[in-house]
Amino acid sequence: MSNAVTAVKAAPSMQAKEHFQSSLTFETDCWDVNDALSAGGTGFVLLDVRSLTAFNLGHVPGAINLPVGKLIKSKLAQWPADILIVTYCAGPHCNGATKGAIKLAELGRPCKIMLGGITGWIDEGFSLAKGAQ
Repeated sequence: MSNAVTAVKAAPSMQAKEHFQSSLTFETDCWDVNDALSAGGTGFVLLDVRSLTAFNLGHVPGAINLPVGKLIKSKLAQWPADILIVTYCAGPHCNGATKGAIKLAELGRPCKIMLGGITGWIDEGFSLAKGAQ
Protein backbone atom coordinates (compact mmCIF):
# COMPACT_ATOMS: atom_id res chain seq x y z
CA MET A 1 0.00 0.00 0.00
CA SER A 2 1.42 3.38 -0.99
CA ASN A 3 1.61 6.32 1.39
CA ALA A 4 3.39 9.68 1.49
CA VAL A 5 6.59 8.03 2.75
CA THR A 6 6.77 5.19 0.22
CA ALA A 7 5.14 6.83 -2.83
CA VAL A 8 8.52 8.05 -4.10
CA LYS A 9 11.11 5.29 -4.29
CA ALA A 10 14.33 5.82 -2.31
CA ALA A 11 17.51 6.59 -4.24
CA PRO A 12 19.95 3.77 -4.90
CA SER A 13 22.33 3.28 -1.96
CA MET A 14 25.42 4.75 -3.62
CA GLN A 15 23.49 7.81 -4.79
CA ALA A 16 22.08 8.26 -1.28
CA LYS A 17 25.57 7.99 0.20
CA GLU A 18 26.92 10.66 -2.18
CA HIS A 19 24.00 12.96 -1.40
CA PHE A 20 24.29 12.67 2.37
CA GLN A 21 28.07 12.90 2.31
CA SER A 22 27.88 16.06 0.24
CA SER A 23 25.47 17.63 2.74
CA LEU A 24 28.29 17.60 5.31
CA THR A 25 30.22 20.04 3.13
CA PHE A 26 27.44 22.56 3.77
CA GLU A 27 26.44 21.88 7.36
CA THR A 28 27.60 20.74 10.76
CA ASP A 29 25.65 20.21 13.95
CA CYS A 30 25.63 21.40 17.54
CA TRP A 31 27.32 18.28 18.87
CA ASP A 32 30.27 18.58 16.47
CA VAL A 33 30.64 22.30 17.16
CA ASN A 34 30.57 21.69 20.91
CA ASP A 35 33.22 18.95 20.58
CA ALA A 36 35.41 21.21 18.44
CA LEU A 37 35.07 24.17 20.82
CA SER A 38 35.80 21.94 23.82
CA ALA A 39 38.99 20.79 22.09
CA GLY A 40 40.18 24.34 21.47
CA GLY A 41 37.95 25.39 18.59
CA THR A 42 40.72 25.96 16.09
CA GLY A 43 40.10 25.97 12.37
CA PHE A 44 36.82 27.84 12.27
CA VAL A 45 34.99 30.96 13.37
CA LEU A 46 31.50 30.58 14.85
CA LEU A 47 29.19 33.45 13.95
CA ASP A 48 25.88 34.09 15.67
CA VAL A 49 23.98 36.02 12.99
CA ARG A 50 21.04 36.97 15.24
CA SER A 51 20.47 40.44 16.64
CA LEU A 52 22.72 41.78 19.40
CA THR A 53 19.74 41.67 21.78
CA ALA A 54 19.16 37.96 21.10
CA PHE A 55 22.89 37.27 21.34
CA ASN A 56 23.15 38.99 24.74
CA LEU A 57 20.23 36.92 26.08
CA GLY A 58 22.14 33.71 25.35
CA HIS A 59 24.63 32.44 22.78
CA VAL A 60 27.05 29.60 22.15
CA PRO A 61 30.17 30.21 24.25
CA GLY A 62 32.94 31.38 21.93
CA ALA A 63 30.56 32.64 19.25
CA ILE A 64 30.94 36.10 17.76
CA ASN A 65 27.89 38.20 17.05
CA LEU A 66 27.75 39.49 13.49
CA PRO A 67 24.19 39.86 12.18
CA VAL A 68 23.54 38.99 8.55
CA GLY A 69 23.15 42.65 7.56
CA LYS A 70 26.65 43.38 8.86
CA LEU A 71 28.40 40.57 6.98
CA ILE A 72 30.61 42.70 4.78
CA LYS A 73 34.13 42.27 3.47
CA SER A 74 35.71 44.77 5.87
CA LYS A 75 34.17 43.06 8.95
CA LEU A 76 35.48 39.69 7.77
CA ALA A 77 39.03 40.99 7.21
CA GLN A 78 39.92 40.15 10.82
CA TRP A 79 40.04 36.45 9.87
CA PRO A 80 42.18 34.68 7.27
CA ALA A 81 40.42 34.38 3.91
CA ASP A 82 40.61 30.59 4.00
CA ILE A 83 39.24 30.00 7.51
CA LEU A 84 35.92 28.18 7.73
CA ILE A 85 33.08 30.34 9.04
CA VAL A 86 30.12 28.55 10.64
CA THR A 87 26.88 30.48 11.02
CA TYR A 88 23.94 29.84 13.31
CA CYS A 89 20.70 31.59 14.18
CA ALA A 90 17.66 30.89 16.36
CA GLY A 91 16.98 27.38 15.10
CA PRO A 92 15.15 25.23 12.58
CA HIS A 93 12.36 27.82 12.31
CA CYS A 94 14.87 30.51 11.27
CA ASN A 95 16.78 30.90 7.99
CA GLY A 96 19.29 33.47 9.24
CA ALA A 97 22.16 30.96 9.23
CA THR A 98 21.41 30.12 5.60
CA LYS A 99 21.21 33.80 4.65
CA GLY A 100 24.51 34.38 6.42
CA ALA A 101 26.15 31.47 4.61
CA ILE A 102 24.88 32.79 1.27
CA LYS A 103 26.39 36.18 2.04
CA LEU A 104 29.70 34.59 3.05
CA ALA A 105 29.78 32.48 -0.12
CA GLU A 106 29.12 35.61 -2.20
CA LEU A 107 32.14 37.17 -0.48
CA GLY A 108 34.24 34.14 -1.39
CA ARG A 109 34.50 32.79 2.17
CA PRO A 110 34.33 29.07 3.06
CA CYS A 111 31.24 28.50 5.15
CA LYS A 112 28.83 26.05 6.72
CA ILE A 113 25.71 26.36 8.84
CA MET A 114 25.23 24.82 12.27
CA LEU A 115 22.01 22.83 12.09
CA GLY A 116 19.57 23.46 14.92
CA GLY A 117 20.91 26.87 15.85
CA ILE A 118 20.51 28.04 19.42
CA THR A 119 17.41 25.82 19.80
CA GLY A 120 19.41 22.75 18.87
CA TRP A 121 22.22 23.83 21.20
CA ILE A 122 19.80 24.02 24.12
CA ASP A 123 18.10 20.74 23.10
CA GLU A 124 21.49 19.00 23.30
CA GLY A 125 21.83 20.26 26.89
CA PHE A 126 24.78 22.58 26.19
CA SER A 127 25.15 25.75 28.23
CA LEU A 128 24.79 29.28 26.94
CA ALA A 129 26.90 32.33 27.58
CA LYS A 130 25.06 35.56 28.32
CA GLY A 131 25.91 39.17 27.77
CA ALA A 132 28.33 40.86 25.41
CA GLN A 133 31.18 39.01 23.69
